[in-house]
Amino acid sequence: LPHPFPQELEEARRWEGVRDVRPLDGNVRRWGGLLLPNNPPYNTGAFRFELTFSPNHPLEPPCATLRTPIYHPSVDLEGRVCQPLTTHGHWEPATRAIQVLQDLLLQLDSPDPRRLLRPDVARELQERPEEFRRRAEEHTRLHAEPRPDP
Repeated sequence: LPHPFPQELEEARRWEGVRDVRPLDGNVRRWGGLLLPNNPPYNTGAFRFELTFSPNHPLEPPCATLRTPIYHPSVDLEGRVCQPLTTHGHWEPATRAIQVLQDLLLQLDSPDPRRLLRPDVARELQERPEEFRRRAEEHTRLHAEPRPDP
């Protein structure tokens, strides 16, 4: 199968939810860039991501990881993300890379306690939302990258 990477990369670069999207180390199967959340408590920072494509892309889903630490119920301490869209059961070969990034950003913007990799953080979000928000804001201040100018 041909790899529609050039078009997919162009498409992702034009989207305002990310900046600086490019192949890492010249490898078209590994992209890096910055995600720009829209909503508090994460919208004061930018979060570096990696998107890795399988050699069997698009028959197999890509894998998104966050390289910037984030205090979020759906992202574990290694940066792995609970993203149903990219699980083998849900993946559709017609899904485009930009849709994976849009889904990831939506997930950062609206934490869903049912998509969880950190049960303690999910519980805090549900039971003590102010505490969760305070911690997530502080964590963003300490770890996130500065937001690039629009």
